[in-house]
Amino acid sequence: MPYPARRPTTGTDHLVSTTPTATLSARLPGPGPEPSPPRPHHMAAALASSRCCCRRPSPPPLQARARRAVARCALAGGEKRNSFSWKECAISVALSVGLISGAPTLGSSAYASPLEPVLPDVSVLISGPPVKDPGALLRYALPIDNKAIREVQKPLEDITDSLKVAGVRALDSVERNVRQASRALDNGRGVILIGLAESKRANGEELLDKLAVGLDELQRIVEDRNRDAVAPKQKELLQYVGIVEEDMVDGFPYEIPEEYSNMPLLKGRATVDMKVKIKDNPNIEDCVFRIVLDGYNAPVTAGNFVDLVERKFYDGMEIQRADGFVVQTGDPEGPAEGFIDPSTGKIRTIPLEIMVDGDKAPVYGETLEELGRYKAQTKLPFNAFGTMAMAREEFDDNSASSQVFWLLKESELTPSNANILDGRYAVFGYVTENEDFLADVKVGDVIESIQVVSGLDNLVNPSYKIVG
Repeated sequence: MPYPARRPTTGTDHLVSTTPTATLSARLPGPGPEPSPPRPHHMAAALASSRCCCRRPSPPPLQARARRAVARCALAGGEKRNSFSWKECAISVALSVGLISGAPTLGSSAYASPLEPVLPDVSVLISGPPVKDPGALLRYALPIDNKAIREVQKPLEDITDSLKVAGVRALDSVERNVRQASRALDNGRGVILIGLAESKRANGEELLDKLAVGLDELQRIVEDRNRDAVAPKQKELLQYVGIVEEDMVDGFPYEIPEEYSNMPLLKGRATVDMKVKIKDNPNIEDCVFRIVLDGYNAPVTAGNFVDLVERKFYDGMEIQRADGFVVQTGDPEGPAEGFIDPSTGKIRTIPLEIMVDGDKAPVYGETLEELGRYKAQTKLPFNAFGTMAMAREEFDDNSASSQVFWLLKESELTPSNANILDGRYAVFGYVTENEDFLADVKVGDVIESIQVVSGLDNLVNPSYKIVG
């Protein structure tokens, strides 16, 4: 799969040969002739190349999210391979050292202006506990600015952390969360209603009534010390909050750059169901993964994918990479490594598209590293198990086409909120149901179908409707 753009080598390259680490390149290339599964774009995840650092045998398949093995230095690749750059390994090594030991980052004039650090300020990157729930990430990623609803949302989200305390003691923290959310709703209801789109205000008012009733029910659950009933009720209430927040978005919030405005664009969100035939697990045969695609923060990337889904491009395609770190597919039969648009006879590519938290619109065509924005946080981070992103060529930021991958686990170099993937690869959605079963998917398993179940009306410029 693809990688970040090429840069000049520096004196840090000598570190590569001795320090184990890992990095993500969209088509996981790797040098060398080792045999591998069917030629996927090696989107890679740990050190994508046997040149970088050590070689380790592949661990047994990841069975659950709790298993967090160290990322491998040498990942098997397919026939289509690119060599992972020594420079990328050096970056990974430096970041690894900073994350693990707190040592100063390495300096290099090849990377930054005199006023910027060479590598991210780790103390900034890991400034708080990361949000890992895909539903929460999607709620926080909505383009809204309504403090009142966020003050209701946050204590409800915090219940997840409160429940990590053993036994019924957790319920004391949950009770505080519930009371805080109830006060915020009572005090901020008018501001929340004003923030709703005019056409959706009646629906929003009904949802706020349901939310108030649900908070009272959750309070009684806590008073009855019924710990097992807390999480389902929390999920229900957060769904109400999420819908209210979506009803605050009135139209698409920014203009797409002219050079991309005629591409398939998802101006909003869409939900797809991906049905996968899992061959080697007797307990799972057909598994349906629900995926929410976020066109607010990645309209070009998500639009391209929905357009391909409507063309049935992925139906019947095999999983081409599944190594415990990522699951990847999208490399069609034949020599082409992406989708060939029948109307042009050429591979359709899309630009790298990254939305930074606080920005009004995405940045295109360059990684955040190349832009010198080392402290920037992406709106759609690689935090969640099942984060979905585009693979691309190592030395071409704008080479993504049809190959997609799902992140499965964290390693020393991909901790949530402080990883080397954010800002280098375009995230455009999250698996929100059955994501844990991604760990059971193997190379050769077949995607039986991907179907859009909602949000297709948000797709503009659909090329699948054009004959030829």
